[in-house]
Amino acid sequence: MQPAPEKGAHPQARRIARIAAALALWMAAVGPAVAQAPAVIRVGPGGQVATVAEAAALAGDGDTVEVQAGDYVGDVAVWEQRHLTIRAVGGRARLIADGRAAEGKGIWVIRNGDFVVEGFDFVGTRVEAGNGAGIRFERGRLTVRDAKFIDNQMGLLTNNDAASELIVERCEFAGPKDGTHWYHNLYVGQIDKVTVTGSWSHHARGGHLLKSRARESHILYNRLTDEGGTASYELELPNGGKARVIGNLIEQGATTQNRTIVSFGAEGYRWPANELSMAHNTVVNRAHGSATMVRAAPGPASTVIRNNLWVGGGALDLPVATKEDGNLAVTIQAFRDAPRYDYRPAASGPLRPEAARLPAALTPGFQYMHERRVARRARGPLFVGAFQR
Repeated sequence: MQPAPEKGAHPQARRIARIAAALALWMAAVGPAVAQAPAVIRVGPGGQVATVAEAAALAGDGDTVEVQAGDYVGDVAVWEQRHLTIRAVGGRARLIADGRAAEGKGIWVIRNGDFVVEGFDFVGTRVEAGNGAGIRFERGRLTVRDAKFIDNQMGLLTNNDAASELIVERCEFAGPKDGTHWYHNLYVGQIDKVTVTGSWSHHARGGHLLKSRARESHILYNRLTDEGGTASYELELPNGGKARVIGNLIEQGATTQNRTIVSFGAEGYRWPANELSMAHNTVVNRAHGSATMVRAAPGPASTVIRNNLWVGGGALDLPVATKEDGNLAVTIQAFRDAPRYDYRPAASGPLRPEAARLPAALTPGFQYMHERRVARRARGPLFVGAFQR
């Protein structure tokens, strides 16, 4: 602080002194906040740090971590900030486990905050327990965008935390190339809510393409196709909850280990409200013989099954009280090029834009586009199933 001007000093000098004193007081008040302003921490060549692990230790609440494109081998990390964005820049950043796992759990362990993760590949996690994950999400809120989980025992695995939320957008999941456990590509525990949109899960090994025990599961506009893997269920919701399954391509492969494609409540209903709503999905049986397209276990649950396509032969195993209408059973000849996963209605096929009108919550506003994106659907009458012509 400036000393006070002597008595009799010029009025302008006294004014300057007062301004300087006020400025000093303001700096003293806001200085700590300025010092704690969010930072950008750059990882890789030319960055502040060389490894992701260093960035995880250095980052503070509200910071952004930018990881330069490239391979980061054995560079595992635990993230515990309250608010953090972690993104790859300049291309994809590949995180290759190479025999390492943070806390013996996964390439990354994330907990306690609100995190956004974008643009990473998580590759090759193995742990002795058989559940090594690309990301182990333990608590908080996690948004994962444009990520790939390849050749991990579990792609993305959550804990059971009733207050947590997971959002998955435009991600890819492919199971491990070896091992004898039941490995799930995406395994969501008993959390509050999960939303999966515009994502592609394929080549599971023994487990499921997508498994969720969440209180709410919103599975919207995805491609769940086993494609030569050995998946059990393609979509499993073993504890019920409120599930909206809209606009998905769900396909069981010829080498499946389970003839049920979508399962609801198989391990008992554990949430106060249990509702399965399936609308405008294309569900495909490529296995030899009949499949169970959808099974909902007996118990305190309601099911709404409307405007879906059943392809390849199969039955429904649903409670008597199910609201079921507008669904059609067709062969693969009804589509443009089903062997190459093009399930848009063929121009000369039997499908017409005559789907029954549904409530807004069940009406698709988008459709899945390969790879890993969604497109807003055109206005007008809808076809039954996940795709419009």
